[in-house]
Amino acid sequence: MKLYTYYRSSSAYRVRIALNHKGIAYEHCAVNLRESEQKGAEYLALNPQGLVPALETDQGDLLTQSGAIIEWLDAAYPETPLLPADELQRATVRAMVNIIGCEIQPLNNLRVLNYLSIDLAVSDAQRNGWYRHWIGEGFSALEGQLDRSGFCYGAAISMADVYLVPQVYNALRFDTDMAEYPNIVRVCAACNELDAFKAAHPNQQPDSS
Repeated sequence: MKLYTYYRSSSAYRVRIALNHKGIAYEHCAVNLRESEQKGAEYLALNPQGLVPALETDQGDLLTQSGAIIEWLDAAYPETPLLPADELQRATVRAMVNIIGCEIQPLNNLRVLNYLSIDLAVSDAQRNGWYRHWIGEGFSALEGQLDRSGFCYGAAISMADVYLVPQVYNALRFDTDMAEYPNIVRVCAACNELDAFKAAHPNQQPDSS
């Protein structure tokens, strides 16, 4: 498999965690978002949306959007599941995932931050305030939903953990005060002790230098 990724993209970070968790080997194909490589003709021919991640399967099919990729990986490689077997429990995990994937990250991704800074000419302080506001809204909603022991949902890693850790990484990059979210901090620390999460960390990626 080939994963088209950028080391600090939280969406790509999620997919790296999922691949590692399932023990799937893949080729790391860096797409430098800061250099706008995602807008180049070569990448657009591969993925017309011009976003990362994109996953090329062993059969040559191309998958885009991190949620769709992770759901496909979970169906195709079910031995180490990221969603519970019970449908109600699956819905509960997906609800946690959607807080991050639908309510937080889309408002704080690089395209939005660049639009704020470049097109709307807001100051760095205003842009960072925007970022921390939406992090706070989402984390406040999520904090009370997490299990008080174990991971986001029970004793096993789930898709919610795969989404949470990259979002916390980004929150810390923007100097978010995490004191109000002790449960999130605890879960994130537990995840980061696991090899799948360690290997997916932005600092461990070939394009991080």
